[in-house]
Amino acid sequence: MTKVMVVDDEKDVVYLIKVLMEREQFEVLEAYNGLEAYNRLTAVDSANKVIPDVIVLDIMMPEMDGYTFQGKLQEIDELSRIPIVILTAKGQMKDLFELSSNIFAFVEKPFEPRNLVKIVKDAVASKK
Repeated sequence: MTKVMVVDDEKDVVYLIKVLMEREQFEVLEAYNGLEAYNRLTAVDSANKVIPDVIVLDIMMPEMDGYTFQGKLQEIDELSRIPIVILTAKGQMKDLFELSSNIFAFVEKPFEPRNLVKIVKDAVASKK
């Protein structure tokens, strides 16, 4: 089953994306900031470790923002190739990620649900 990790500090956004992805038969992994997501991706205990097929990532979050999180993923070989869909209210943030090879797309909030689903599906297909 395809796994999508949603990393956003807004619980309503995480819930909405979870519903959208579960309709597509995707398994959804939730994290409410970059640090929580990073800890789940790098857990030493294999029962808690997850490797998603795609990450939907907010930028502005407490504890660890999306930019820092994405940079840390680039340092770990098995995580550096996971396609990331940046979900942000700040369109100008694109420049920060210009040199990042794992950024699949940018989606600005508020987003069109069907468009986000299509982008996530395209990101999954890009890995194959």
